[in-house]
Amino acid sequence: MKYVEEFQDPELAARLLDDIRATVTRPWALMEVCGGQTHSIIRHGIDQLLPDEVELIHGPGCPVCVTPLEVIDKALAIASRPDVVFCSFGDMLRVPGTGRDLFQVRGEGGDVRVVYSPLDALRIAEENPDREVVFFGIGFETTAPPNAMTVHQARARGIRNFSLLVSHVRVPPAIEAIMQSPDCRVQAFLAAGHVCSVMGTEEYPALAERFRVPIVVTGFEPLDILEGVRRTVRQLERGEHTVDNAYPRAVRAGGNPAARAMLDDVFEVTDRAWRGIGVIPDSGWRLSARYRDYDAEHRFQVGDIATLEPAECRSGEVLQGLLKPHECEAFGTACTPRTPLGATMVSSEGACAAYYLYRRLELDVTGPRRQESSFCLTPPPPPTCSPGPARRPCATGPAW
Repeated sequence: MKYVEEFQDPELAARLLDDIRATVTRPWALMEVCGGQTHSIIRHGIDQLLPDEVELIHGPGCPVCVTPLEVIDKALAIASRPDVVFCSFGDMLRVPGTGRDLFQVRGEGGDVRVVYSPLDALRIAEENPDREVVFFGIGFETTAPPNAMTVHQARARGIRNFSLLVSHVRVPPAIEAIMQSPDCRVQAFLAAGHVCSVMGTEEYPALAERFRVPIVVTGFEPLDILEGVRRTVRQLERGEHTVDNAYPRAVRAGGNPAARAMLDDVFEVTDRAWRGIGVIPDSGWRLSARYRDYDAEHRFQVGDIATLEPAECRSGEVLQGLLKPHECEAFGTACTPRTPLGATMVSSEGACAAYYLYRRLELDVTGPRRQESSFCLTPPPPPTCSPGPARRPCATGPAW
C-alpha cells in the first residue's frame, strides 16, 4: 500500500482511543473475523490499549488454520505419489497432518514445491506434460477467485495434467455457526475487508438483523481496526445492529463483479468441515460439474480419507473464540512453531502464532491489562528459543 504510514499515525490512534473510552459504558465482546487483523491487533498491542470494557475475541479467520486434518491427509497422500508434482503456498508445508507434514513428504523424496501463484503451478504443468501437477487451493473468498481463474484457464488451454485440491471456505456461514453456538459470547463482528472487497456486503445485513449484532467491515492497519472498534462500540451502546463499511477505500457493496462471476462459473457451494469446529452447512466451495475433471480429490480417489483431530490440540476452541492461545496448557511448551500441535501455531495468520511471536514472554494471565502500553510502529523481534527477560509490547516506536 502506497500510503500505509497514514494508517499507523499515533496521534490519530490516540484520538480514536479517547473516543472509544468516552463512548463505552459497559462490557462488550467483539470478534475480529480475519487472522490478519488478529496479528495486527497483537503485534501493535491494540487489545491492551483498548478500555477494559472492550474485549476482542479472535475468530476463525485464518485460512490455513481452518483447513481440516482430513484435507491435509489427502494432500499428503497425493504429494507422496511418484507421478505428482504437488504445489502449495509455503505456509501449508508445516501444517501437521496425521503423523507428518508436507515438509516431511518432500524430505522423503516427494516433489513438493512452493509457488507464489496458482498460475505458477499451471506453468509447471505445461512444462511437464508427463507429470500430474496439483495445486493446493485453500482459503476464504480472497484466494478462491485466482484459483478458479487458473482452473478456467487450464480447461480453456487444454492442459489436462493439472488439478486442484480444493478446501475453500466462506465467511458468512461461519458467522452464523458462531452465533448459533450455545457458548457464544460475541456481541459484534469486525468483518474482513479483503473478503468484502471480493464478495461485497450483501450477505451480511440478514445476519446482522437475525442475530441483532453490528457487523463493521474493517481493514488491517491499526487505524482501520480502531475505527472499526469505534463504530462497533457506538452501535452497541445505541442498541443498533447494522452493517457499516469502515473500509470504503477497498470495499464496495457489490464487491468485485468479475471475481464473483468467475467463482459462479467454476465453483459451487457445498458443506465444508472446519478444523477443530466441524462441518458447517454451505460454508465452502467445490469445483462445479463442468470442471470436475480438474478436482484432485476425484482424480486421485482420496475422498474416503477421514481422520480425527488430536485431543491434545485445543485449536478448535481458539478458532471459535472460546479460548485465548496463552490459556492452552500446551502453548509455548509442547506446542511451538517448531513442534506444532495444530495449524494455529504455524500459520502466518494463526492466533497462537501471533501470541507466541509478540506476546509470549510478557503475558500476565492473572493481572489486569496495562493501559500504558506503547503503540508499536516497529514490531519487536521474534523471541529466541531460550527464555529471556519479559519485554513490553513494543521495544521501539513512539508512545501514545
